[in-house]
Amino acid sequence: MAEKQTILGRIAQLAKANINALIDRAEDPEKLLDQMIRDYTNSIAEAEDAVALTIGNLRLAEADHAEDVAAAADWGRKAAAASTKADQLRAAGNAADADRFDNLAKVALGKQIAFEGEARSAEPMIASQTDVVAKLKDGLVQMKDKLEQLRSKRDQLVARAKSAEAQAQVHDAIGSINMLDPTSEVARFEEKVRREEARVAGQQELAASSLDAQFEELEADSGAVEIEARLAALKAGGPVA
Repeated sequence: MAEKQTILGRIAQLAKANINALIDRAEDPEKLLDQMIRDYTNSIAEAEDAVALTIGNLRLAEADHAEDVAAAADWGRKAAAASTKADQLRAAGNAADADRFDNLAKVALGKQIAFEGEARSAEPMIASQTDVVAKLKDGLVQMKDKLEQLRSKRDQLVARAKSAEAQAQVHDAIGSINMLDPTSEVARFEEKVRREEARVAGQQELAASSLDAQFEELEADSGAVEIEARLAALKAGGPVA
């Protein structure tokens, strides 16, 4: 009985545990939750064994009690039958047989009283065992609920830790590429592109200047030719066109 009470006390203590408070105080919440899950799983197994044993003992005690009650009732019927027979014999004038049946009735009444006493003495123990079984069952249900809470908390904690780790990796990756840092690969590539664009623009501007000069030179040559032609016409005495 003491062992059952110890298990019952441990069940009650575990079932009342404040998971959130324990997690808040823990240096390694995941490790704490893993240990608590193991403790609860082991305690639930012990509690189930205790419940099964207690129920088995209770059923045996209830069966013995029922037998005692039935035996007391049976001996009561026998005592009543013997007493009735004694009264009948005494009424018929057979005092000796009447006394014998009265004595049988007394023996039966003694048996009845003994079985009634055994039944009464077993009732407190049966009531106590019934109460223990009910508490063990209730505590077992609470512990199973608490175990599910622990598993859920652990899953949430692991998921949060993985999410935080992933976010940290993304943050580190982003931090390693600073678009405004002239020493970064992207900035160097952008500067290279800008220099190439400037070089092409310069070539285009240079080509345009060269083409304009050629046209100016051509126009100058055309004017000189016309002057020479008019001079020749003057010398020939012809009209200047």
